[in-house]
Amino acid sequence: MILIKRFSLFIALSVSLFSIPSFAQELSEEAIANRIAPIGDVYIDGEIVTATTAASSESTGPRSGEKIYNTFCIACHGTGAAGAPIKGDPVIWEPRVAQGEETLINHAIQGFNTMPARGTCADCSDEEIAATVKFLIKDLY
Repeated sequence: MILIKRFSLFIALSVSLFSIPSFAQELSEEAIANRIAPIGDVYIDGEIVTATTAASSESTGPRSGEKIYNTFCIACHGTGAAGAPIKGDPVIWEPRVAQGEETLINHAIQGFNTMPARGTCADCSDEEIAATVKFLIKDLY
């Protein structure tokens, strides 16, 4: 019987200790406003300058072939992924270069085998793609 009384007393003390802090919260208007304030804000496009808007306003001219290669093409043409010819390997590039620069540019723009159209650079212009192809094959001669 004594054990039941002690256990009941322990439970009652535990409940009262853990429930008191919830009642002891500050009840001022400011404290209540802070507790029920929204946790986030709504972003409306164009309100805040983001990294993409800052980058797009940075330069309005065409990007260099080297910049496009290092941003979009290096993942495949730097490793040979999906059978992509590795930049700077003349043995792999020889039969492709033999087809002519114009053919290489057309393949890059329209896609060829496992390479999607424009590689992974959907916003590249034809001139930027041509500059990138020229950058890819410039060290082969």
